[in-house]
This record gives sequence, C-alpha cells and structure tokens, in this order.
Amino acid sequence: MLLKSEKATIEAGKKFAAKLHGGDIVLLYGELGAGKTTFVKGMAGFFGIKKKITSPTFALMNVYEVKSQKSKVHKVICIVHIDTYRLKDEKELIDIGIEDYLGAPNTICVIEWPEKLQSLLKNKKTLKVKFEHSDNGREIKFS
Repeated sequence: MLLKSEKATIEAGKKFAAKLHGGDIVLLYGELGAGKTTFVKGMAGFFGIKKKITSPTFALMNVYEVKSQKSKVHKVICIVHIDTYRLKDEKELIDIGIEDYLGAPNTICVIEWPEKLQSLLKNKKTLKVKFEHSDNGREIKFS
C-alpha cells in the first residue's frame, strides 16, 4: 500500500485498527521517520483516544485507555505503545511491566523496533507492518 501523506498514513492506521481485537500484538518495522508513530496515531484515533500520541522513545511504553463504544466490540480497554529504539535489554521493559500487557485479552500492544524483543515475543501471535520510504511516499506492507 502506497501512502503519500501523513493524513493517508493516519487513515491507514484507522482501517488497520478496525480489524484488531484485544490480545493482538502489532509489530512495526521501519527506519526512523518511516511513519510508524503516525500510523499509531490513526490506530488510536479509531479507538477514540483523544490524548496526543507521541513516540515513547524515552519512556519506552505509553498506555492509552480506550473508553469508546469500540472498546466493547473489539474487547479492548487499552492500547500499549512500546518503542524499543533506545532499549538496552529486555529487562528494562520487564521491569516496567511489559509482561502484564503482551497478549493480554483486553489489550492491543503496538511495538516499534520489535527486533529487540525476540525472546519476549516467542510463542506470541503477532501481526507485522513494514514501512519503507519510496520516491512517491511510504510503502506499507502487512503480514
């Protein structure tokens, strides 16, 4: 899917989020500035989250409560946005409680730079989204 603007990336995030349910773990791959956090903004928008969505690069993890009617339909009470770009090791995330969220039946986890969490993601059902820059915008591939 080719996206030519920030608005298109947000809309793609909304459409993708409409297919998600509690327990899903979404892995976002791509270079810095590829549109990962913008895509998460769209996902959050679908679930009615009004808070400003920012990359949790320094915090490692942001938790957003879902209060919209969609929380009942999709069985989601929160979206956990994780960014491991500056992560030293998995223990840092374990120490702040990531294991409480990964695969939890009422939570959607979205992870930027998931390459650093291979052992924590082992035996978990994940959805992959790959972002690449192209001459005409951003290319997003789902698997």
